[in-house]
Amino acid sequence: MPTFDPNAAAAKESGIFGLPFSIAEAKLILLPVSWEATTSYGGGTANGPQAIFHASKQVDLFDAELGNFYKAGIAMLEPAQEVWQWNAMAKKAATIVIEGTPTSNDDLNMSLNEVNKLSQLLNHYVYSEVKHLLAQDKLVGIVGGDHSVPFGAIQAMLEKYPQMGILHFDAHADLRCAFEGFDYSHASIMYNVMTKTALSKLVQVGIRDFCEEEFNFIQRNNDKIITFFDAHLHEQKMNGKYWSQICDDIIQHLPQHVYVSFDIDGLDPRFCPHTGTPVPGGLDFGEALYLLKKVVKSGRKIIGFDLNEVSLGTNSLSGSNNPAEEWDANVGARLLYKLCGWTLSG
Repeated sequence: MPTFDPNAAAAKESGIFGLPFSIAEAKLILLPVSWEATTSYGGGTANGPQAIFHASKQVDLFDAELGNFYKAGIAMLEPAQEVWQWNAMAKKAATIVIEGTPTSNDDLNMSLNEVNKLSQLLNHYVYSEVKHLLAQDKLVGIVGGDHSVPFGAIQAMLEKYPQMGILHFDAHADLRCAFEGFDYSHASIMYNVMTKTALSKLVQVGIRDFCEEEFNFIQRNNDKIITFFDAHLHEQKMNGKYWSQICDDIIQHLPQHVYVSFDIDGLDPRFCPHTGTPVPGGLDFGEALYLLKKVVKSGRKIIGFDLNEVSLGTNSLSGSNNPAEEWDANVGARLLYKLCGWTLSG
């Protein structure tokens, strides 16, 4: 990088985080997935990848913990136009189901089938892209989009790392079976992973919004699913247990290879007020980063990740230069940079 100055402002035509790397040069590739077909409350997360890309130019590259890890190369692919098209079609069909406006049962079934078919196309696209990148010895991170988007990535990762486990940050358990009739709902990602792949270990952190069916599913599968409910985490801290000790309790359940699935609403909603389904409680930004650090310091390796549900809400992507309007993207970009750092440093 003979002409690149990491201390200067990001160049207008630079890549993610203001970096100059091409896809061929970069070790870690970010795959943007602009999809939010089944979001059932707040929207806007299909614009998450672009919002994060825009905000990433404000992130300083030097990291006191990790040094200049960016030198290994980080690059983001261009958003796929077919994904935008599939998302538009799926959202139109899903709205009929979610808002309860079908003209007949046939209309309802046609809408559900349309969304499920397009979701399968998306899963295959993500799977194929990630498999291709892994074959080139790249590290891969998914940038959503709603939390349904990493299913194909997890399938591809499991083919390369069959003994991997997932560290899942979220306010929600995401263990609903075909929520609202959508086979690949954002609320069903971990149910699909547990029932449609060979994953043997799911460790969930920050969970505080779940139905009885999900709770029972966790109990029935307690050999594979370890859930650290937010209420219990807060109670432990209030009783004097250090977060470092709690992190050790979490990490002991993870295998050597760890895939991180991070829904931004796992954080306290003051860090993500425009995310689709914010829930009071959650992790502090520093607590989440410390857990990621402890995972790597334990000798385990983060082999890939996804970051989802970052949204600007009704705010524009046009770049108003109002920090309050892009706060969620600012937090998302800084979290993404740390995910990249710990993945490259593992």
